[in-house]
Amino acid sequence: MFDLKQFASAMTQISEEKGISQERVLETIEMAIAAAYKKEYGQKGQIVRAKFDPKTGDVKFLQIKIVVEESMLKPEEEEGAAPQEEGRVSPGFAGREEDLPEGDRKIRFNPERHIMLDEAMKIKKDAKVNDELEFALEAKTDFGRIAAQTAKQVVIQRIREAEREAVWNEYKGKETELISGLVQRIEHRAVFVDLGKTVAILPAEEQVSTERYRIGERMKFYLLSVSSDPKGPGIALSRSHPKMISRLFELEVPEIGAGTVEIKSIAREAGSRTKIAVASNEEGIDPVGSCVGQKGTRVAAVISEINGEKIDIIAWSDDSEVFIANAMSPAKVTKVETTERRHTARVFVPQDQLSLAIGRGGQNVRLAAKLTGWKIDVVGATLTEVGIKAGAALEDLDSVGEKTAQVLRDSGFNTPGDIAKSSVEELVKVEGVGEKTAEKIFESAKKLLEGKNGAAPAAEEKPAASTEDEYHSKEREVEIIKEATKEIKEELAEQAQEEDKAAGLTETPEVQAGAETEPSAEKEIEEELEPKL
Repeated sequence: MFDLKQFASAMTQISEEKGISQERVLETIEMAIAAAYKKEYGQKGQIVRAKFDPKTGDVKFLQIKIVVEESMLKPEEEEGAAPQEEGRVSPGFAGREEDLPEGDRKIRFNPERHIMLDEAMKIKKDAKVNDELEFALEAKTDFGRIAAQTAKQVVIQRIREAEREAVWNEYKGKETELISGLVQRIEHRAVFVDLGKTVAILPAEEQVSTERYRIGERMKFYLLSVSSDPKGPGIALSRSHPKMISRLFELEVPEIGAGTVEIKSIAREAGSRTKIAVASNEEGIDPVGSCVGQKGTRVAAVISEINGEKIDIIAWSDDSEVFIANAMSPAKVTKVETTERRHTARVFVPQDQLSLAIGRGGQNVRLAAKLTGWKIDVVGATLTEVGIKAGAALEDLDSVGEKTAQVLRDSGFNTPGDIAKSSVEELVKVEGVGEKTAEKIFESAKKLLEGKNGAAPAAEEKPAASTEDEYHSKEREVEIIKEATKEIKEELAEQAQEEDKAAGLTETPEVQAGAETEPSAEKEIEEELEPKL
């Protein structure tokens, strides 16, 4: 036996604990009561409904009959030949009939659940086919153990379904947002996170390799997806997704939330380094400065949340060459050449910054390529009188193609000089490089560097010619200085005359003659600039 009046307090408690509306809980209770009644007192094929009043604890039981007509029924001989269990209801069924006849589908008449149209019209004048008529049943309050068990199963099942639906509705709208949770347990490299109302999973592929997750630790996670599952909504989290960085900046930088500063693109290698490109939608606002914050407080808060991962904040530009040059930060770029058709860019950097531009294992140039969407080739360059001269690249070596060069860069060999300083044994350790190939690459790198260094002594063969060239060079310098001094004097004189005319001033010949007796500023400049041979 069970007391129906206890259902009112139970309904309120379930609603608060599970986050389900009281109407949904009431519907579940009514279905459980109807299932128990049908199990104890119902007839085969009956449709029983219960109407429960939570205030008084009173319950009414109704039998539902569906209005049918002759054309919907199977002929008697067909029924005898092939008996069907049309209209049979599972023991736990207690709600509305979900399997109504459709189209020309024939049903077997059951007086416990069907009523003919002409009889229905006697009870309800405007009755139509497929209408439901309610007939009162005798109220019962005493139920056996099996009936009570049936009601319990219905309540548990329906409450779980309602709870899953509530969780689904809550978290489905939070996809791609940040949520906070506690690390609950770790099983087979998967981390289970308690979000409060449900438990989410952080898969191994969405974790950061350098992070350690401790049970009971509270962390922020990126809500990756919410999927429907019979056992409950499957909530997948991420700590390595690039958009997690943008969400963290939205929390720390009010300008991003307001829309005045926009994150244009993100390239991330979780646990190591991230590059973000930002732009301002309003004049007078520095996008990079807004993200960095006063004394770096804003970016420091983001770095702290991702356990010290480095972040490069880049100024975005419509000009592809400028954007690519900015993306190569912290290396200083000398020149950028782009090929629109192939969407490739050749970036020239000083020789001493080549390793910095490529980064450890090629990380810097790889992130820059992801950030800009361009395929970037970094070249060491030297500034000469003619212009920028490209230095030797890995591709200039024998047996080194584009793929091999990338593998070498990933292993820390960024220039031919790095290879020449190494050994064949070190090159063999690189994936995909055999012993013979390593020997060819090593010898080619040595020859390339020896050829560069061997060109210098040729200038020392004729010391006399070198001295003569030096003398002529000094003479040329003197001429250039004199010409520059003369031009400066003329410009100063013209400028002074124009100022005097504008002011309406004139000078007499005597004043002008007297002025020449005193050393002028131009004279002093000329004396200082004149070289002493």
